[in-house]
Amino acid sequence: MLLFKTTFASSQYSITDCFISKQKHIYYIIILSSTTTTTTMSESNTNTNEVTATPVAAAATPVVAAGGDAAPKREKREKKEKKEKKEVVAKPISGKEAKDKLNGAGVAKEEDFSEWYTNVITRAEMVDYYDVSGCYILRPWSYSIWEQIQGFFDGEIKKLGVQNAYFPLFVSEKALATEEDHIEGFAPEVAWVTKSGQSELSEPIAIRPTSETIMYPAYANWIRSHRDLPLKLNQWVNVVRWEFKRPVPFLRSREFLWQEGHTVYATKEEADKEVFNILRLYKRVYEDLLAVPVVEGIKSEKEKFAGGLYTSTIEGFIPSNGRAIQAATSHALGQNFSKMFNIEFENTDGKKALAWQNSWGLTTRSIGVMVMVHGDDNGLVLPPRIAPIQVVILPFYFKDTSSEEIDNKAAEVLALLQAAGIRAQVDNRTGYSPRDKHVHWELKGVPIRIEIGPKDLVNKVVVFCRRDVPGKEGKFSVPEEGLALKTKAVLDEIQANLLARATKTRNDNVSVITKWEEFIPELDKKHIVLAPWCEAPACEENIKKVSNEESLKNAKNKAESEKGFCLTGAAKSLCIPLNVEDVDKKVPALTGETQCFGCGCESKATKWTLFGRSY
Repeated sequence: MLLFKTTFASSQYSITDCFISKQKHIYYIIILSSTTTTTTMSESNTNTNEVTATPVAAAATPVVAAGGDAAPKREKREKKEKKEKKEVVAKPISGKEAKDKLNGAGVAKEEDFSEWYTNVITRAEMVDYYDVSGCYILRPWSYSIWEQIQGFFDGEIKKLGVQNAYFPLFVSEKALATEEDHIEGFAPEVAWVTKSGQSELSEPIAIRPTSETIMYPAYANWIRSHRDLPLKLNQWVNVVRWEFKRPVPFLRSREFLWQEGHTVYATKEEADKEVFNILRLYKRVYEDLLAVPVVEGIKSEKEKFAGGLYTSTIEGFIPSNGRAIQAATSHALGQNFSKMFNIEFENTDGKKALAWQNSWGLTTRSIGVMVMVHGDDNGLVLPPRIAPIQVVILPFYFKDTSSEEIDNKAAEVLALLQAAGIRAQVDNRTGYSPRDKHVHWELKGVPIRIEIGPKDLVNKVVVFCRRDVPGKEGKFSVPEEGLALKTKAVLDEIQANLLARATKTRNDNVSVITKWEEFIPELDKKHIVLAPWCEAPACEENIKKVSNEESLKNAKNKAESEKGFCLTGAAKSLCIPLNVEDVDKKVPALTGETQCFGCGCESKATKWTLFGRSY
């Protein structure tokens, strides 16, 4: 990448102070000041201080070579354009602001959501790219978040009697094909190993897309009597699903981390109870840890886990593009898999019976959802309970003051906070200005920055900067006395504020409709929709087909489907909510006369159902 300072002039403007950067064979001008002019182009190759950069959307413009039109034609065209529209003048920005953009998110969240997301997760050091498409390196900043999730959930399932185990990565073709409906759902995503060195394997081996067909042959060997039940196992592993869509880190990758629980019970009642116990734990992960509101519900027959009896789910919402996202699922498998894998036991009556099974999973997708929901134009906004660093202490030095005193105070505050169980760190790196450090930690989403300067030492205070409240509103002085307790209180306030804010935004973007004519207009407002529905698979398939066709008529929707996350305009059922009040909506009770909202559907509605465009 090339970065140099220059002047630039055209027939309309003289840009006297700007940066030009080159990346991926494109030149970008970052304008600092400009005036109207009629002079010719000049250039100065004066080097600036070292700055790492990527294109800046708000202030950067690709440099385009001038055309070869004759002067009279050009003057005539310019006069005509002047009459037709107002002259647009680039808004000057300061050198500091330009540098902040280069080192921060680089683009506003609402301006280009896809680019914003990519910039934030890479510049905040959450992920790095790998030379196998769809696979990503989870750097310590994101893996630490996964460890917080892991620690909470693992502790909770152990209270329910679940034990951890590990099963192999590979599955034979024969085992994978045992349950036809199950493998049909995963077949397009299965990755196969076909060679060992230069030799072809006698039969291909699949890399696990999920572990039902790996674990259940062992379960059949272990379970003989009702005394062997319940069997409750979980494993923390990676799985591979060779997505054909455009991969997106955390949300849609070919390899990802997850936990998968697989349990076996003697009765349906026991199995059903666990399905919803686990679902509530997943809700706690999202709401209590990640501060992301979710809706509990049941998947439609078409959207349920392939081969299962029914699927319970929690559904999230991304307000920036109005998309729903499946956050986690807990499946009731019924007796289908026990029938296929011969998982039988002798019951208390001495008779053979088929077992009842569940499976449930939570993935690193949860991290991506959190980033999208809470992040802002300056980068990540991390909920305190999962933040790798909850507080960063920034000692500020000035001329003619003792840095030793400030360093000692920073170390004292660090020890105080760590003794109180707060994850804290001092940033005393040299060679970085206070502004550089401010931008860096803001980008990484640390909940509280504590600033300590010479005046603060005199006044026996420190300065708090809340990440969830940008600018002066989130900055205030705190006395040294009782600092640990105050810090804990502010961290709790931030956690609660993030959840409350996200919940209100989600609820404000849920629309209640009763007719098809209202459906697409509400989706185009970036809303999800609560509607009366008949639950028929054929109706859902038609809703998906027609909503996609109607969405493509809208040029904006068509453009959205072709860029960034490559999402279609098709809508589908998200879930049948367990409690409609979760989205703060009151809906009338369905009667035998309530019509299904589906396009052209003449059936009566049976359930209020959430629909939306989804990841």
